[in-house]
Amino acid sequence: MKIDFTTSTPIYLQIIEEFKRQIVTGLLKPGDKVPSQRDLAAQIKVNANTVQRAYREMEILGLVETLRGQGTFVCQNDQIVEETKSEMLTNLVDDFVRSVQALGLSQEAILEVLKRRFADLEKRDEVKDQ
Repeated sequence: MKIDFTTSTPIYLQIIEEFKRQIVTGLLKPGDKVPSQRDLAAQIKVNANTVQRAYREMEILGLVETLRGQGTFVCQNDQIVEETKSEMLTNLVDDFVRSVQALGLSQEAILEVLKRRFADLEKRDEVKDQ
């Protein structure tokens, strides 16, 4: 789990975002058991209360569920995974659009660069696969 102690983003939010990323990318699958709050706190060297807050928020968001005496598990709800993926994509695109707007680029110029980059990356991936 990657936590950046130099950023202004609260650690509990970074924990939530990392779990979301792992769920969306398939590193964590529905039904997978996640580390106990104490284990995760020790692993990333943060206060257990910080991890507890992240887990509580993730339960509210429907990402995880805690079963008494068994642990905490990724929710077995495919809709939550798709909603989380959509939310993360929207946030990334919003950040990107704000950044390129600050450069004063037109929508047409931005879309042309995006098309070119997608094509370049697809070509590069094809070469790797061969």
